[in-house]
Amino acid sequence: MGMLAERVDHVIGVDTHRDSHSAAIVVARTGQVLIDRTIAADAFGYKRLLRFARMHATGRRVWAIESSGSYGSGLATFLLAHDEWVVEVDRPARPARRNGAKSDELDAVRAAHEALGREHLAQPRRRGDREAIRVLLVTRRGAMRARTKAINHLKALIVTAREELRHQLRNIPTDELVHRCARLRTLPSHSDEHRATVIALRHTARRVLMLEAEANDLETELERLVKRAVPMLLDEIGVGPISAAQLYCSWSHPGRLRNDGAFAMLGGSAPIPASSGQTVRYRLNRGGDRQLNCALHTIVLTRLKHDPATRAYAARRAAEGKTPREIKRCLKRYVARHLFRVLEAAGPSSHTARPQRARTLGICS
Repeated sequence: MGMLAERVDHVIGVDTHRDSHSAAIVVARTGQVLIDRTIAADAFGYKRLLRFARMHATGRRVWAIESSGSYGSGLATFLLAHDEWVVEVDRPARPARRNGAKSDELDAVRAAHEALGREHLAQPRRRGDREAIRVLLVTRRGAMRARTKAINHLKALIVTAREELRHQLRNIPTDELVHRCARLRTLPSHSDEHRATVIALRHTARRVLMLEAEANDLETELERLVKRAVPMLLDEIGVGPISAAQLYCSWSHPGRLRNDGAFAMLGGSAPIPASSGQTVRYRLNRGGDRQLNCALHTIVLTRLKHDPATRAYAARRAAEGKTPREIKRCLKRYVARHLFRVLEAAGPSSHTARPQRARTLGICS
């Protein structure tokens, strides 16, 4: 067992679902399963589960909850409000059992064992301002994806339109094309095919404009919340409201991540060794939170275009033989380190913050 066994007496693993949660109490030092219970995923069920834990897991205990940001969010919030220690665990591996047995209770036990076997434990993400920003960010992302699909559909309609209509809409920038299609009209002399195509183009273009307006409204609200929660991020070069919102959502609160290396690994910007023989190199990390990675990538691209110091660094590394991809990888690691320290130093306070280990790193190797 890991270090957690020396700090607690019991670990309560919870396998979460939409309508019910299954919990199993495990003795920390031995890994023995004491008892399990399944409760409804509602306020009454959470109270029953807490009473159950206080009865059977006396002393020091920790809750290891799967999906604490989705199905387990309500339970995690309830437990934190009652001063319980809650850690977040990934969905444990479900190995094939000899007899093919699988149940929610077994999954709850695996969640507890997963926490016991870890050296570093993650805290659940905060709610409040962070959750307000997250829901707006996810909704805006959905609107932008729908807008892209609508634009692709609009252009596909133009490709198959009759020549007289396609000729009017050829070689036009996308924004102008959308506005022009939104103003298309039909005449009584038009054929049914022409009339139907115009109607389809007009409705699709108006859908694009509606989604743009929705995304702009959400971005305005996001900027207001970001300025209130983490205004110092907006002072950083290349960090806009959307990137700042994603950084804040992934980071959540001080002490959740043990150091800047953990933040870089979370964002998929930590270098992965890819050496062979006499060649020593690192490659891109394709894991982690891809939305956070996208935000870091956007910041790096903006700095490469507008920040003289970043451009000088890129030129120096290129002269040393680094490829453009490797240079961006180094810059993403540097940006992750810097922004993590900005957030930890000036972010919203947390009663669960832990002391940070001092660590000095170069810009990137």
